[in-house]
Amino acid sequence: MKIVNLGSLNVDHVYRVDKMIVGGETKACRSLSDGAGGKGLNQSVAAARAGASVYHAGFVGTGSELLLRALEKGGVKQDLLEQKDMPNGHAIIQVDDAGQNCIIIYGGTNRCLTKEYIDRVLSSLGQEDMLLLQNETNLVDYAIEAAHARGIPVAMNAAPMDETVKRYPLHMLRWLVVNEIEGAALAGGGSFEETMANLTAAYPGVGIVLTLGSAGVMFRDGGRSIRMGSARVPKVVDTTAAGDTFLGYFLTGVLEKRDSAEALRRATYASALTIQSPGAADSIPTAAQLEQAMASGSLGELDTEDHRD
Repeated sequence: MKIVNLGSLNVDHVYRVDKMIVGGETKACRSLSDGAGGKGLNQSVAAARAGASVYHAGFVGTGSELLLRALEKGGVKQDLLEQKDMPNGHAIIQVDDAGQNCIIIYGGTNRCLTKEYIDRVLSSLGQEDMLLLQNETNLVDYAIEAAHARGIPVAMNAAPMDETVKRYPLHMLRWLVVNEIEGAALAGGGSFEETMANLTAAYPGVGIVLTLGSAGVMFRDGGRSIRMGSARVPKVVDTTAAGDTFLGYFLTGVLEKRDSAEALRRATYASALTIQSPGAADSIPTAAQLEQAMASGSLGELDTEDHRD
């Protein structure tokens, strides 16, 4: 069993600032660093570090050495990648003193997928595998439809959220993973509970994972509902890859056939470790680091409600 991530690869230009810049303002940053990122790359590394067999698919462009090294370091297989003579995707990221971030993305090679290439990628998957998607590439709708036609389970992190997501055939997904802002934009709702109810009503055959930041996570699949709280975090350093870490660890738990509550628990703790370190892919913990933290009890217990219809 494996995860094939047809996802984005971005060079991250990270600017540390005291507060986020606002319109009309000019300010000096405290530091600048370049790293490998993109939701696709981060999620591939997270799933691989969690223990899954992960292949990253997509195009890389000029100056891709940083990205390829990050995939290799993260244990992600590169057999499905192809080269294009054009710039890679990149992101301009502000990170403030509270550890919060805002991001501007340039698509580059991430937006050059073709139906023929997607078909080649899907030919490498079986029905016991999983295709992972985000909204940082083109032809997401085609990838969902083509994978569904082949009986390949599809997981999608519907981020970044925009109006195109509402036109995707999301009812064909096996898993839809969104945060509270993305979920409300997609299905509406004035509270976490309303958003979750709207998502499950709109996509009744899809497993829904609604992450809530410091409020934890909500889960609904096959008549089972789980509400889980957040871990104890002494200091938030950088939230950039928190959601990507959660998703990678959760999907690895799914492939490993762990109980859903245990998969959510491990994903929550892994995400809590991520936000205590700077950077994107480099901040994602290994399974061994997660096990050590869980054994120590340093992350606290997770309040959990688990119900079945």
